[in-house]
Amino acid sequence: MKFQALHSDPLKTETPCLVVGVYENAEPGAVASALDAASGGVLRRLLASKDFSPKLGRTHMLIGAPGVQAQRVLLVGLGDPSKLDALKLQKAATDAGRVLNSGPFERASSTLSLEAINNRSPAWCARMVATATAWACYRYSATVKPKPETPLTQLDVFGGPDIQAALRQADAIAQGVFLARELGNLPPNICNPQYLAEIGLNLAKENACVRCEVLEREDMEKLGMGSLLAVSRGSANPPKLIVMHYQGSAAEKPYVLVGKGITFDTGGISLKEAGQMDEMKFDMCGAASVFGTIKALSVLKPKINVVGIAVAVENMPDGNSYRPGDVLTSMSGQTIEVLNTDAEGRLILCDALTYAERLEPQALIDIATLTGACVVALGKVPSGLMSKHDDLAAELLNAGDNAGDRAWRLPLWDDYSVLIDSPYADMANIGGKYGGAITAGMFLARFTDTQRWAHLDIAGTAWEDRGKGGATGRPVPLLMQYLLDRAG
Repeated sequence: MKFQALHSDPLKTETPCLVVGVYENAEPGAVASALDAASGGVLRRLLASKDFSPKLGRTHMLIGAPGVQAQRVLLVGLGDPSKLDALKLQKAATDAGRVLNSGPFERASSTLSLEAINNRSPAWCARMVATATAWACYRYSATVKPKPETPLTQLDVFGGPDIQAALRQADAIAQGVFLARELGNLPPNICNPQYLAEIGLNLAKENACVRCEVLEREDMEKLGMGSLLAVSRGSANPPKLIVMHYQGSAAEKPYVLVGKGITFDTGGISLKEAGQMDEMKFDMCGAASVFGTIKALSVLKPKINVVGIAVAVENMPDGNSYRPGDVLTSMSGQTIEVLNTDAEGRLILCDALTYAERLEPQALIDIATLTGACVVALGKVPSGLMSKHDDLAAELLNAGDNAGDRAWRLPLWDDYSVLIDSPYADMANIGGKYGGAITAGMFLARFTDTQRWAHLDIAGTAWEDRGKGGATGRPVPLLMQYLLDRAG
């Protein structure tokens, strides 16, 4: 989607559709009161008739409103003016975007960016409106017959001269989120490890600032990645370790992102129940977010170095599959007793995290749809964040708040470490009934004790329930905000 900054009077701007926010309790909004005056009280009469309620996210389309150059005016409820905050603005823009994308026009203009939000700049509001609208306008179409509709392709955003840079950021983030969502939504018979490797190679081919190398099974064997390779043994699709280097600065050490890319997860020998197993195509959304972040960086080109590592593996049951009771030797030399082959994400990540050490990262962040326990603990609102580095955790939490892509920190206290002790290996791959998200984090911590490291468990936030949009593209906005903050 294309974004354009507008500095003109919204009511005098010719556009197929003008988006205007309306508050409850007849409070004037940034543009609503001017609209009502110019149109001879159309808005007051509409509210009095109860045909439109300005509760948060409610919408109503006006056609040919007098005193306005726009062909249509889309009214969007903003709720209580005293309670409008960043997330409510995001919701209003998202709900408006869904209506815009179903309309018979390709361009619209939004005034939601003119609403005042405490502690948020006009540029921030413009970026939030743009990214939320683009998110709402995404449609998966790779394997379905396209519907006869006119999708929105351009959003004009009102604001001062300083919003242009914010809209460039919005464009990059939107493109990254789109890629992450598309990869997550693709079926596993298409989006397998080889397909993801080709995505990485194409990103490098299309962008001079990106370099990609793909490690094959033989490379991993030489490196001693016994844990990662064990997970891949039951699949006809060989594993790929996809390493993408974004170079935006001269000699600065990189920030490294490692994404779990289980392109389909049956659970292996510890086979999952049939219900909702189709959703296990989303088990590669951590890797998808790494691809999306590299894509966004290649568009925006900030002065920072980032390496994105996607660990692409399929977890299948087969006569050659690894088993509960097996003891694996990881690249780090530490041994792992397998108690459950459905706790495979940590087994591929641990070798990738060890591999990442050679890059001497300023910070190392892994992103994974790792545990159902995280969904039980936090639901589907924030991503779970774990780190033993308070400063890094604070930076990521702040980035999530600023991007409208929130995370919540869970403890990584040493008290939990004993839960993954094993009498037959250096550790077990699960920690028992309680604290499953945390014991998974403790497992990864044993492979990152020399690194400034954080773990994002996105099992609850990477996709929505069936029929509600599929992959969300999270946490691309959080990661991009974190990297932009580091790039200054």
